[in-house]
Amino acid sequence: MKKQIKKCLILCFFMITVLFTNLNLVYATDDTNPPEIISKGAILIDNKTNRILYDKNANERMFPASTTKILTAILVLENCDLNETVIASYDALMSIPEGYVTAKIQGEEQFTVEQLLEMLLVYSANDAANVLAQYVGGSIESFVSMMNTKINELGLTNTHFTNTYGLQEDNHYTSPYDLAKIMQYCLQNDDFRRIAGSVSCSIPATNKSDIRAYTSTNQLIVPTDSNYYRYVTVGKTGFTTEAGKCLVSCAYRNDIELTCVILGGTISDDDTSSRFTDSITLYEYGFDHFSLKNIANPGDIITSIDVSNATPATKSLDLAFASSIYAFVNNSDLDTNYIPEIQLNTSISAPITQGDVLGKAIYTIDGISYESDLVATHNVENSQLLQFILQIGGIFIALLITFEIFFSNRRKKDI
Repeated sequence: MKKQIKKCLILCFFMITVLFTNLNLVYATDDTNPPEIISKGAILIDNKTNRILYDKNANERMFPASTTKILTAILVLENCDLNETVIASYDALMSIPEGYVTAKIQGEEQFTVEQLLEMLLVYSANDAANVLAQYVGGSIESFVSMMNTKINELGLTNTHFTNTYGLQEDNHYTSPYDLAKIMQYCLQNDDFRRIAGSVSCSIPATNKSDIRAYTSTNQLIVPTDSNYYRYVTVGKTGFTTEAGKCLVSCAYRNDIELTCVILGGTISDDDTSSRFTDSITLYEYGFDHFSLKNIANPGDIITSIDVSNATPATKSLDLAFASSIYAFVNNSDLDTNYIPEIQLNTSISAPITQGDVLGKAIYTIDGISYESDLVATHNVENSQLLQFILQIGGIFIALLITFEIFFSNRRKKDI
């Protein structure tokens, strides 16, 4: 009896051990769930496909602080040459409230546009923002109007700016999603990428000051900083008490480029800002769990059709992809065979020339559509038999009409 009880206890212990081992395995492998972050709002987007990999309050209106400056910078780049000379006015400088970061620009001091952009994006100098705005727009108010015009052109509905640098005002707001779209727009400009990705900058002596040197406020790109993350290429920080710690940045790894926005970040007890730790957390999540999947290549055949009124030798026509298709997918879906929706033109008939667009293929994956035109892989010729039949038919009809006219005239004469 005791032996049986002992066996039962050993068996129960074994089963419990297996059960808990399996539970641990489930939890250990369930790492595809989005991570938890501290900051109030965030978004992570793939720049090639615009797939959103993570969002937290992404469409909620929040204060942007100095991340505002990326829009200021791109408008300057689109309206100025980098070598143009700018003279700082007293009016532009006097409007900066006490406590906001400045490069101590003086009235009548001269800079190039590029130097002011370096102070703006690397050091986050608010006086540089106003000096550039006044130079480009004629007045700061006019430049702010340009900013909101650009916001409307980008189709952003949760953003409105009232100043050039992120001064805390109730009607100066954006959302993580909108700010990400602004950043993606800015990234199309190579000069923006270069300046906003600079670890440091040195401003030569001017007519009013000695040499100035600055290190980027974006700790993710500074190799000597404890928050350094080697894949980040571009970024702009921001902070006000109301906005919290903010960061909009971009990172590149293994042919994947991601944009990350953090708004409403906090500072931990060890003086570490969640805008940096949360950004790294999201980047690691994106790079580790998602990949670009090659769905199709130019020339790949997707379907075949029979073309009406074509010769027997050419009527069977293969349709091929005109361009490559890449989809951004979860790594667990890399081996999935996706089936496209094929949309053909309403009327397809001979003659057809090789390369003619005859429709398109659309893949819908995780709510995002990827498509390519479908083109003819060879020439399709008109059927000569059909042409002959049509010609004979035309001649027959013409003869009937002629005979009818002839006999009608004869009947009239007989009468």
